[in-house]
Amino acid sequence: MTAFFTEGQSDPTVQPVPASVVEKVDAADTTLHNPQRAVIALGSNLGNRLETLQGAIDALEDTPGVRIKAVSPVYETEPWGVEPGSQPSYFNAVVVLKTTLPPSSLLERAHAVEEAFHRVRDERWGARTLDVDIVAYADVVDDDPHLTLPHPRAHERAFVLAPWHDVEPEAQLPGRGPVAGLLDTVTREGVAARKDLELHLPE
Repeated sequence: MTAFFTEGQSDPTVQPVPASVVEKVDAADTTLHNPQRAVIALGSNLGNRLETLQGAIDALEDTPGVRIKAVSPVYETEPWGVEPGSQPSYFNAVVVLKTTLPPSSLLERAHAVEEAFHRVRDERWGARTLDVDIVAYADVVDDDPHLTLPHPRAHERAFVLAPWHDVEPEAQLPGRGPVAGLLDTVTREGVAARKDLELHLPE
């Protein structure tokens, strides 16, 4: 498990991971052969948003060939592309994982998790119980319309960049550069850390 989980984290919303959990996560890595690192963004603005995000994290961890390595703080975000006040605000978070699944299979699992939480795709920018988006997969840069990697709008979204930066300050978005630098170029208006809320690594 990388050092930033257990050392020198200045953000009080990122709690140190207990040694027992570190041991379990690292031990689980031995079951993965040649795993790839992936970053997934989660969002919810319907129902019990925090419970839904935690449920999605747990469901991803329950996926064969997936191990969750880090869970970000929670951010609250005003919805994009709609009239102000017309939808509830989102809770957003980012998880970093290792996986032996190829990108296409990870996408299928992401969609299955969304469907398990009754995600409806009636309209673009519509309210939804759960979004599970693959932000990055290893160093892959691919413009396949079925799954564009990295996510084509991740570099513009503070609600993705801010929580990702919290858990991986040195992270790079493939083809775009350091997450820290990208975060400096976007507005954080309408995106606020919820220091009173917390998501947990699966046990």
